[in-house]
Amino acid sequence: MNLMSMKTGIILGIVLFFVIIALGWVLVATPAPAEPTPPAPGPFVSEMVKITSPLAGATVGKTFTVKGEARGQWYFEASFPVQVRDPNNDLVGSGIAQAEGEWMTTEFVPFSANVIVTNYSGPATLVLLKDNPSGLPENEDAVSIPIIVQ
Repeated sequence: MNLMSMKTGIILGIVLFFVIIALGWVLVATPAPAEPTPPAPGPFVSEMVKITSPLAGATVGKTFTVKGEARGQWYFEASFPVQVRDPNNDLVGSGIAQAEGEWMTTEFVPFSANVIVTNYSGPATLVLLKDNPSGLPENEDAVSIPIIVQ
């Protein structure tokens, strides 16, 4: 092997060594991407219903009040049903949401519902059902949020 190719080999080895060190440092020194922060609990909002209380994931007692707004077509005779269902989808509580204003509109109308849960505590789903006196499947609608019954 001649002297020129031996010098070139040594230089390439040294350069390769520093490239590997630099890449290793970049990999170790670069912070991992931050986990996305879950959104802070806030009111549930859909096109038809806004639930302001309780918030999703909230702990509620065996009796509690649901508050929010629903579009007028969600009501029938100024009310709509509210249910609490356990993880098996069994009905464990209920109430009736009452409009707190003129409900014959397409706009949002405030409501409140007193809900009573019987013989159950644990994770549950709060379900607000569009009142559907016709019974027609195409007129059914519902919104739900997770809650915990204490």
